[in-house]
Amino acid sequence: MRLALPSIQIPARLQAPAGVAPVDPLLLVSTLALMLTGLVMITSASMDVAARDFGSPAHFILRHGGFLVVALVSAALALMVPVRAWEKYSGVLLLIGLAFLILVLIPGIGREVNGSRRWIGVGPINIQASEIAKACMVIFISGYLVRRLAEVRSGWWGVVKPAIPMGFYGVALLMEPDYGALVVLVGTVAGMVFLGGMRFMQLLVVVVSAGLLVGLLAFAQPYRLERLKSFTDPWADPFGSGYQLSQAQIAFGRGDWFGTGLGNSVQKLFYLPEAHTDFVYSVLAEELGLLGALIVVALYVLLVARIFIIGRRAEKLQQFFKAYMVYGFGFIIAGQALINIGVNVGALPTKGLTLPLLSYGGSSLLVCAGMIAIVLRVDYELKCQQLKQVPRELPLVRRILKLEERPA
Repeated sequence: MRLALPSIQIPARLQAPAGVAPVDPLLLVSTLALMLTGLVMITSASMDVAARDFGSPAHFILRHGGFLVVALVSAALALMVPVRAWEKYSGVLLLIGLAFLILVLIPGIGREVNGSRRWIGVGPINIQASEIAKACMVIFISGYLVRRLAEVRSGWWGVVKPAIPMGFYGVALLMEPDYGALVVLVGTVAGMVFLGGMRFMQLLVVVVSAGLLVGLLAFAQPYRLERLKSFTDPWADPFGSGYQLSQAQIAFGRGDWFGTGLGNSVQKLFYLPEAHTDFVYSVLAEELGLLGALIVVALYVLLVARIFIIGRRAEKLQQFFKAYMVYGFGFIIAGQALINIGVNVGALPTKGLTLPLLSYGGSSLLVCAGMIAIVLRVDYELKCQQLKQVPRELPLVRRILKLEERPA
């Protein structure tokens, strides 16, 4: 049924509180800084591999540059979408995320790389299903927490319910397999439900149960067990199972305090596998040293801190869907950054997770940029609410999404 959309008066110029920008400047600056750092480091890390495999040193640079442009355009479009649209279609998004996870398992649609079927082939482009699914699950759980907040805070049933859709997502991720994405997703959902009002003892039971399940899954497959063994001592087999970790540690050692200089990495010259994707942080540490590596960590800390500050402000203003969604996006970015950097420095077993906004990969870059754009939109709407102004929306967006108008 078509909804009548009464016209509203939109201020010609949106006024922000004195000394406050319409969108969070620190969040925007840290995001762009990580994106540009990623472009520079991918350029440095990929040229020799691209020349060998594709006959052009600029192969990965041009592709990532294209991904970056698409991500920025998509983020600009996401910034125009009212937050209530994500809430209205949260159930649909849950099904869309599950559909992607199922499609990737179908032969002929899903592409297999290094023994894992995680990508949907669309011409020359690969779409990583788990990246889209994680964002969809966060939006759905945010809507669930708003609808069932009293139930979550009063007993076990409200806490257990989110495990049902998580079970479907989890089975699909294990069939790919994408063990790292499953760990990030479970941690994100648990963190969101905890912030929604789960009791500490309930969280403890969930964490212990999840830990036992993760342990069982790790020992269920020989290759996972081999990864754990190589993680504990990569130098026991430096040319076999411990090769990636040992080469990454060599990169960190060569970087010392101030690095060998941009473009002067030796490990990227066919020693370190996946130098422009999963292990780009090791190349960065080699070329820019400990100082450069710590600056990148500081950018992630700033990015995640601003996300959670915006989420906390939404919670104080009783905008619970906005708050939980922002928290969930913060958990995803923080979790992936922590795991990827942990793998690079040898603190965690090897997992195929990209470094958000920095590693090569169109799906990860696109989804991360979209999540941050939604967070910026939340920040914008919260400031409009505090000023008692109507958020600026394009009439076409309202008509496409069929949104009812609400008073500011």
